[in-house]
Amino acid sequence: MTSVQHSENAQPAIEGAVREAATAGIPTALADLGALVRIPSIAWPAFEQSHVSRSAEAVAALAEGTGVFDSVRVLDAAIPGTDERGRPAVLATRAARNGRPTVLLYAHHDVQPTGDDALWESPPFEPTVRGGRLYGRGAADDKAGIMAHIASLRAIREVAGDDLDLGIAMFIEGEEEYGSRSFGQFLADNRDALRSDVIVVADSGNWDSETPALTVTLRGNARFTLTVRTLDHASHSGMFGGAVPDAMLATIKLLATLWDDEGAVAVEGMTTRDAETPEYTEQTLRDEAGLLPGVSPIGTGTILSRIWNKPSITVTGIDHTTVAAASNTLAPQISVVVSARVAPGQDAEQAYAALEAHLRAHAPFGAELTFSDVDCGDGFLVDTSGWAVDAAHDAMRDGYGVDPVDVGVGGSIPFIADLVREFPGAQILVTGVEDPQSRAHSPNESLHLDTFRHAVLTEALLLARLNARTAP
Repeated sequence: MTSVQHSENAQPAIEGAVREAATAGIPTALADLGALVRIPSIAWPAFEQSHVSRSAEAVAALAEGTGVFDSVRVLDAAIPGTDERGRPAVLATRAARNGRPTVLLYAHHDVQPTGDDALWESPPFEPTVRGGRLYGRGAADDKAGIMAHIASLRAIREVAGDDLDLGIAMFIEGEEEYGSRSFGQFLADNRDALRSDVIVVADSGNWDSETPALTVTLRGNARFTLTVRTLDHASHSGMFGGAVPDAMLATIKLLATLWDDEGAVAVEGMTTRDAETPEYTEQTLRDEAGLLPGVSPIGTGTILSRIWNKPSITVTGIDHTTVAAASNTLAPQISVVVSARVAPGQDAEQAYAALEAHLRAHAPFGAELTFSDVDCGDGFLVDTSGWAVDAAHDAMRDGYGVDPVDVGVGGSIPFIADLVREFPGAQILVTGVEDPQSRAHSPNESLHLDTFRHAVLTEALLLARLNARTAP
C-alpha cells in the first residue's frame, strides 16, 4: 500500500499516484465485473430470487475487499403497504475524520430481464469482449457503476492509506429495475448511515463514448396496468363480429387517442418543460436508436427537447392470445401496461391523474376500464451552482481529457426524488458509464471499455479531491 501524506503542496503528487493506481487496477476491476455479470440477478418475482441474494453477497465481498469500510451489511426493507420485503441491498459505511465531508456512492446490482435470448449475439450472462466492448446483461446498467465505485475506492485506499479521512457510504440497491419499491423505507431505516454531503449516482450515461456528461435533468415516470373489458365471456367472431365490440377493438381505439398524428402526446394536463437543448441531428438519432430507413421520428420541436423535456407514452406489455394460438374469437378483456415519461418539473402523480382522466373520457363503446399496479416517480432537476458540480466537472475533464457536458436524460431514476426529500442539503451528482451504443435494457447490452477506464479515473480523482476538502 502506498501512502502519500496530505498537504496542499502534496495534492498534485497524490492525484498523480491516484491516477496510476486507478489505471493499474482496471484489469482486476473488469475481471470482477465479469464475475458479477455472470450472476442473473433479475429482481422481478417471475425469476429465481436466489440469484439476487447471491449478487448482493458478491458485492458485499467486493466492498469488504477494498479495506475502506468500517461496516459492510446486506440488508433489506419493508415494502410499504404490503407484507413483503424488498430485495437485498448492500450498505457499507466509514465515518469521516478530521472535518472531511461524507460522500454516498449509489449503484444497483439487479438487472433487466434478457428478453429474447435469440437476439443476443453472445449469451447474456456470459461476459464477452469484442470490438472494444464488454457484452452481457448488466455489463453497463448497472454493474459497471458498482465496479466504478469499487475500483475508485481501491485506488484512493492504496494511495491515501491511513490518511483517508473522507467519510464514505456505499449503497448498492437490489431492485432498481423492479421499481425500487422498498427504497423510501430503506432510506428511512438507515437515514443516519446514509446521511452525506455529496451523493454520486452512477446510473446514467455520457454524451458519447469519449465525452463525459453530468446528468442535470431526468424525466419522471407513471406506469400502470390498464384493463379494458367489453364482454362477460368470449364469443365467436363470425357469429357476432360487426355488432359486438370486442375488447381488442376498444383497446386499439382507446390507446390511439393518446397521441396526435405526429406521434406527440395528446393528453391534456401532461406538461412540457421549456429549455434549450444542444445540437443533435436526426441522423445521430437514427444511428443511436436503430431507426429503420423508411421510419420517421415522432413529435415536434428539437429532437433532444422531445426526449429530455416533453412527455412520452409507450405501451410496453399486452395480455392477449398469441399469434400461434389465435382463434376466431371476440376477446372479452385485454390488459396492457402503459409506461409514461413525465417532463421534468411536473409531479408524476399529477401526470398519472391526467392520463387516467383522459382514458376514462375517451373509452369507446362504453368499455369498462380498470387501473392497477400504478407506479409513479418524480423527475429531477439539478441545481448546477453547487461546489460539488464544479468538482465533478473538473474531475471529468481530467479523467476523460475532454470538457464534460451537462445533459438531460429521457429515462427516469425515481428514487432520486426520495434522496432529495431525505437529504435536502446534499448535492446530487448523476454520472454513469454508459454511452449511446450501450443498449441498456436491450439485447446485446454492452460497456465501452475505454469509457469505463475514464469513468474510474474520474471518480478516483473526485474522491481524492473530496478527501482534501473541509466539509461544508
